[in-house]
Amino acid sequence: MKRLDRTEIIFKVLSYVLLTLFAICCLYPFVYVLSGSLSSKGAVDAGEVFLWPVGFNGRVYIEVFNNKEFWIAYCNTFFVTGYGTLVSMLVAITGAYALSKSRLVFGKGFNFMLVFTMWFNAGMIPTYQNFRFFHVDNKYMFIIALGFNAFNIILLRSYFSSVPTEIEEAATIDGATEFQILSKIYIPMSKASIVTVAMFYAVARWNGYIWAQMLLEKDTDVLLTVFIKNNMAALVETSSQGVDLPYSIYSMQYAFIVCSIIPVIVIYPSLQKYFAAGVTVGGVKE
Repeated sequence: MKRLDRTEIIFKVLSYVLLTLFAICCLYPFVYVLSGSLSSKGAVDAGEVFLWPVGFNGRVYIEVFNNKEFWIAYCNTFFVTGYGTLVSMLVAITGAYALSKSRLVFGKGFNFMLVFTMWFNAGMIPTYQNFRFFHVDNKYMFIIALGFNAFNIILLRSYFSSVPTEIEEAATIDGATEFQILSKIYIPMSKASIVTVAMFYAVARWNGYIWAQMLLEKDTDVLLTVFIKNNMAALVETSSQGVDLPYSIYSMQYAFIVCSIIPVIVIYPSLQKYFAAGVTVGGVKE
């Protein structure tokens, strides 16, 4: 076994120290929110919670589980995230496959227009007016309106372009159609990259707030992020009216946040291996 010299030892020690500090900085907000949701009203309002719960109080979770509007927003968010990701991936995979082919008529022009939308865009107000013109005011139209992302299509296009053309030519000689080449060759060979892009879409849908707040008007279509924000405003107003709540309004907010991140914590570990392999999407292959 090769013995490390002094500079290598120093580098490794510093690397582990910095990574440990970075991990703590990333983990602490989750720990703090969980502790705050389980602490007593006085401890939270007085700012006495730093790491562990102070004066245990689990009343807020009973209120969360009995909150009908919260579960409506939860189901809406699952719906928009699930079907929104499927629609976006359908657009991304088919678009990237077509744009990766040099034989595509006007292919360079289409690729230029795709990249151009990343350099220049109309801005939020014109985009909002377009959404209003096309009546994007419910969760179904919301999924379609946000189903396109130029950056993710470019990522998949770059990866598809790196697939050896000899494999496609062999499949074509055997009589494979374009759909069969895409489904039997490109998608299986690009599984890690596809899962990575799908996770990008899913996280964007799950955490989306701005457009959900501006476009979804019905209470039955509200998403989780919007509900949490509106609920906090309602709690502040209730507290300002002198209503004595048995818990801190911040503890209630923390409880909503904890419940909202549970699916991410459960699902992400199963996708981490694909994400680790897909972060080099579009990279040069030998």
